[in-house]
Amino acid sequence: MRGLTSRVRRRRHFRAPPAKLEKSRRCDCIVADRGSRIADRGSRIADRGSRIADRGSRLADRASRIAPRASRLAPRASRLAPRASRLAPRASRLAPRASRECDRGALAAFADAGACRPFPFLPKVMPMSTPVNRQLRLKARPDGRVGHEHFTLAEAPLPPLGPGEMLVRVLYLSMDPTNRVWMSDIPQYLPPVAIGDVMRALGIGRVVASNAPGFAEGDLVQGLVGWQDYAHVRADEIAQYTKLPAALGLPLPRLLGACGMSGLTAYYGLTEIAPVQPGETLVVSAAAGSVGSVAGQIGKIHGARVVGIAGGADKCRYLTDELGFDAAVDYKSDDWKRALKDATPDGVHVSFENVGGEIMRAVLSRMAIGGRVALCGVIANYNSGRPTDDVSVLIAKRLTMRGFLILDYRKSREAIATLAGWLRDGRLKAEETVADGLTNAPDVLNRLFDGSHRGKLVLRVDPQA
Repeated sequence: MRGLTSRVRRRRHFRAPPAKLEKSRRCDCIVADRGSRIADRGSRIADRGSRIADRGSRLADRASRIAPRASRLAPRASRLAPRASRLAPRASRLAPRASRECDRGALAAFADAGACRPFPFLPKVMPMSTPVNRQLRLKARPDGRVGHEHFTLAEAPLPPLGPGEMLVRVLYLSMDPTNRVWMSDIPQYLPPVAIGDVMRALGIGRVVASNAPGFAEGDLVQGLVGWQDYAHVRADEIAQYTKLPAALGLPLPRLLGACGMSGLTAYYGLTEIAPVQPGETLVVSAAAGSVGSVAGQIGKIHGARVVGIAGGADKCRYLTDELGFDAAVDYKSDDWKRALKDATPDGVHVSFENVGGEIMRAVLSRMAIGGRVALCGVIANYNSGRPTDDVSVLIAKRLTMRGFLILDYRKSREAIATLAGWLRDGRLKAEETVADGLTNAPDVLNRLFDGSHRGKLVLRVDPQA
């Protein structure tokens, strides 16, 4: 029996019953202390019971305090229960994606800390906040007016960057007549946009990740970004992008207008293609547009007499009252050809042609002997698909007509500086019409052809721009 002790020389514990120990005469005194130990254990259990009772009373008090709140929350819980049951399947579907994003975020933090630089095999991770890239892809070639049915809205993942590549967040898109040209299958200076490809377009964006030499995160760039949220620029496309100087201090849409391709087109058209001289008469078609408005003002800066052709009395007043044109002709009026003749009594020495069609024929008939024509575009033919008008008058009047593309002039830093200086001095005025929303691009482009805008037409893609 456990707990019996011997007092012979030292206390010993035996496992035998007391009667057996007494009979063996091995112990002088036998103490059976099991009862005392049981009593001690009972007191300890009693103490523990009292502590548990105290805890129970405290929990009871807490429960009494929580009970009113629980009763108030019960109706809400019952209302949320159906929603929780509906969301449960979605949560289970999203769980794998969430785990992938967590892994991606960890790798991004690892890359941002610079830890992955010694390991070139690790791709640069795209921003977690932009898992997909919205794109407008050409679905069918328009025959006439552009519509949403000609495009497909797609969402593409952002691939990791390879060597020499960069990722650009598109901020603004330039809406130009050449967009309509690129939708056709007629051979041009650039290949037509293939069916299924992202619609080509010039724009301004900000570099968000770069493995390309000369481009760093945060740089403002201009290039053929396309109708999409992000442009993944391959190494062989880097040459199409230009880093914009931060010192210009101009609104971003103006870098697509008066200080962008539109302004450069007007500048080179009247300084290189058909240089205008003081005292000559310059006629500009589509004069209230982004290119024409700058061309007319450049003509005034060079001392020419400038006549603009635009659609509507408001636009004509804008040309004369705000931009300083000497005269304006409203081609929507019934007697616009008579008005053009009255505005050019000495003939037309230089024509900056944007439209083509009937307007170009009327201007060519007013050209002086030896006049020059800078042929920028024939927007009247873009939607109709008709070929360029008969230009036999060029022979009769010994005219010089020269077509040109702004892509021919790569060294544009001086020209941009000149245009920016004229803007700061107030000698050149600019206006932009800014529309919003990538998915509205087809409708915004049509505004070029119905004349419902003034100045440069720009589409804002990033709402935060």
